[in-house]
Amino acid sequence: MNFLELAKKRYTTKKYASDRKISDKEIEELKEILQLSPSSINSQPWKFIFVSDYDMKQKLAAASSFNGEKINDASHVVVFSALDNIELFEKQIKEYLPEGNINYYFTNVKAKGEAFTKSWLQHQVYLSLGYFLSACASLGIDSTPMEGISNEEFDEILELKDYKTLFAVAIGYRNPEDTNQPNITSKQRLPIDQVIQSI
Repeated sequence: MNFLELAKKRYTTKKYASDRKISDKEIEELKEILQLSPSSINSQPWKFIFVSDYDMKQKLAAASSFNGEKINDASHVVVFSALDNIELFEKQIKEYLPEGNINYYFTNVKAKGEAFTKSWLQHQVYLSLGYFLSACASLGIDSTPMEGISNEEFDEILELKDYKTLFAVAIGYRNPEDTNQPNITSKQRLPIDQVIQSI
């Protein structure tokens, strides 16, 4: 199936089949795909946490408002977090980035202050989200990106240090009764000439 067909079939899953689990082989593949995610200057200021443990999922679900059921029923939930410790980030990039990339960071990012720098770091993590959702679709795995979570509670539950939770993605296989499937409820998108411009 080509990418356009995948894009037409992919949707945000609202109900998962709790009895279906993603194979270990596919989870390892998804982990490697996330490791290869693109980021500005190859900065990689992220950590991705794959959670399948029943008790841990329940704790995260309780901190997820209306997304709790998705987390409990999905095979896994993947938590996307950004490095929040600028000093640690700078130490990290000095270990593997070429001098030109490092100079770019200090001249065009760090020079604009702490708030701008932390925002820039978080934007890199969002780049990995689209990559990940597409990878899931290519493997026939359903997904639900979720910002409707308590980020602070996630940080505490997962005992994150130097990182901050940005969002999570539930992954698994759809419940056949999920009415959000495109074959039941058609996708609603703005007209292409309203969102795409050619010059």
